[in-house]
Amino acid sequence: GLGTARVFNVGGGPGELAELAQVVHNLVAGGGTIIDTATSYGRSEEVVGDLVEKAELRKRVFLATKLEAPDKEELAGSLGRLRTRQVDLLFLHNVSDSKESLAPFRGWKAEGVCRYMGVTSTFHGDFGAVEAVLKREKPDFIEIDYSLDNREAEKRLLPLAAEMKAGVLVAIPFGRGRLFRAVRGKPLPEWAKEFDAGSWAQFFLKFILGNEAVTAAIPATSNPKHMADNARAMHGRLPDAAQRKRMIALMDSL
Repeated sequence: GLGTARVFNVGGGPGELAELAQVVHNLVAGGGTIIDTATSYGRSEEVVGDLVEKAELRKRVFLATKLEAPDKEELAGSLGRLRTRQVDLLFLHNVSDSKESLAPFRGWKAEGVCRYMGVTSTFHGDFGAVEAVLKREKPDFIEIDYSLDNREAEKRLLPLAAEMKAGVLVAIPFGRGRLFRAVRGKPLPEWAKEFDAGSWAQFFLKFILGNEAVTAAIPATSNPKHMADNARAMHGRLPDAAQRKRMIALMDSL
């Protein structure tokens, strides 16, 4: 998938939009479908809606967006910016209250405004609230941060999501750039070929996708070449449990 935080919040100049249009093209051409955005991402929803409409890709992409509150006006604005009557996935963003009700989202799902609904958080102090809401409200999806050097979600959230049969979108899969800084100037290990990783980006993404609880990773990028490279992580073999342990040991040694 493709995340849009910050990188799609652009002024709408032709050069910027052309680059982002190529990013969306490379996502779909590489076999990806998910575009993840939010009402809080500046102009990102508007840019996504414009690019998807112009490329006539609405039926080929899975649109996910996030509301800051279960607010009808916020929802209407989101749908308008995305130029669609229905999103595939509607999240309540940054859940921090363990008693949060998802009743409005279930209502919108029943009305056909969204196909699926869920909750998000990348604040580890709120993971307890996400866990409580996941158990009680049984959302279709959660979105959390998870990466090779940030494995907090493995402790409880990923096993619980699997138990509850909730899909998982993984944000910040490159650890806000930490992973690339850690391996700068270092060659990809020869054994990465065992699971068809041809770049460090694919190495990091395949670690995430190798966890059976994960549905998709959604790295954000405005670079078409990076999007094409990321998409290749979906193809070929994924690392097994032993290989994933080896990946962790490598990262922990750096």
